[in-house]
Amino acid sequence: MPETPPSHLADEEHLKVLGYEGSFDRSMSLWANFALGFTYLSPLVGVYSLFATVLTIGGPPSIWWIFIVGGGQLLVSLVFGEIVSQYPIHGGIYPWARRLWGRRYAWMAAWVYIWAMIVTITAVAEYGSGFLASFFGLPSTPETTLLLTVGLLVLALLFNFSGTKVLARVAQIGLAAELLGVIGLGLYLLIFQRKNDPGVFFDTMGLGGSGGYAGAFMGAALAGLFLFYGFEACGDVAEEVSDPARRIPRAMSLTILVGGVSALFSFGGYILAAPDLKGIVAGQDSDPIPAILTSALGPVGAKVFLIIAVTAFISCVLSLQAAASRLLFSFARDGMLPGHRWLSKVSPRSKVPTHALIVACTIPVILAVLVYLNGDLLTAVTSFAVLGIYLAFQMVVLAALRQRTKGWRPAGPFSLGRLGPVVNIAALAYGLFAIFLLARPGDTGNALTDYVVLIGLGVVALSGLLYLFVARPDRGSNAPEGDAIAVAEQIRRRTGTTSATRR
Repeated sequence: MPETPPSHLADEEHLKVLGYEGSFDRSMSLWANFALGFTYLSPLVGVYSLFATVLTIGGPPSIWWIFIVGGGQLLVSLVFGEIVSQYPIHGGIYPWARRLWGRRYAWMAAWVYIWAMIVTITAVAEYGSGFLASFFGLPSTPETTLLLTVGLLVLALLFNFSGTKVLARVAQIGLAAELLGVIGLGLYLLIFQRKNDPGVFFDTMGLGGSGGYAGAFMGAALAGLFLFYGFEACGDVAEEVSDPARRIPRAMSLTILVGGVSALFSFGGYILAAPDLKGIVAGQDSDPIPAILTSALGPVGAKVFLIIAVTAFISCVLSLQAAASRLLFSFARDGMLPGHRWLSKVSPRSKVPTHALIVACTIPVILAVLVYLNGDLLTAVTSFAVLGIYLAFQMVVLAALRQRTKGWRPAGPFSLGRLGPVVNIAALAYGLFAIFLLARPGDTGNALTDYVVLIGLGVVALSGLLYLFVARPDRGSNAPEGDAIAVAEQIRRRTGTTSATRR
């Protein structure tokens, strides 16, 4: 179990040690912080979005990826927990990479991560528009999808403009909707609406062909990989959380654990309640969940679920925008972005980075227009988002391991003690495996389609490197970097703890 020192720095004192002054309202509790991470992770959104696709690739045994990826991402969340406990500052991935390695390394990690977040916002809003269209009885046309997608993005922006308290309240409402729509519905389907035997979770249903099932199972990894990120958003808003050094690590681990259980109930419930599971696996129904819900709940029950789902999607887009805006703010506060003075402005009334929020809404709107012009882009941007986020995660995990080899012992109130290096190595090994799975080219025979994810990542990475070495944003940034060991010792001096005490 993580060890806790006898005392730790007060929030604003801790922030001053890290070189910043408080500009935000610390009104977010542990529960609200967990709600933010959980609604970003959103098992309802993840399961619904990929259920049919994953079953056509790997069949019912795909559910085991939820265990595999959940376990791996829990290791990553524990590493992040130690980092954010020492560095409870806005922005998450960017400041963590900067303080653990340096400015240029942090630039690349954050550049990839922010674009992955932006396209994730777009993808979630696009998927959510389908629920809105069903709820209002609107035809599923490209024009309707675009209008509703933009509407979702703007609605989330208005909520975010209202301040941290509104963000926390909507996130908590979204959490309740998620738990009801995922765990509650999943349990109902599992207990009362089973049309298939539990043994189906071991039935490959002929997938894989003569080459064996292993390849099909590996291809279905997206069942878990798409689900288990979002917990890092708990750290993106660190300066708006009371007692963040203790609460955020707990919130991140809780997000993974509750999200995993929720996804299992949901995914498993849909499989066991499916009236025509073989047809879904054969690819005869590209959107089978409405039929499953209507069969199990009736038309009225299915309509109630739509209300729950719409609430969850709104909350998910809201949480994504909030996390992206805080990353942009953190990036800009250190002078690392074009227009950094404008982007780093915080509203004196609502205490939120309104200009960064505008950017986190505007770019997804532009991407939504591009998806409207070419519908095939949605799958590509979704796949790129997952790969980009996992790559950024592992850049932080690698930086933490590098600092450990130099003697770093995390100094926040959350510590893994002697288990820290072991967990760090295991998290890195898992992350590299996940990146390998995500980066594998497809096998359609169309080079553009098969390599579109790698092409997208290459464009983002090369543009980031080009800007870094031509514009040199790092030269004008004097914020601290690579100071993990020095800060840890400073915190220990102020709290009266030692490395021996913490181990």
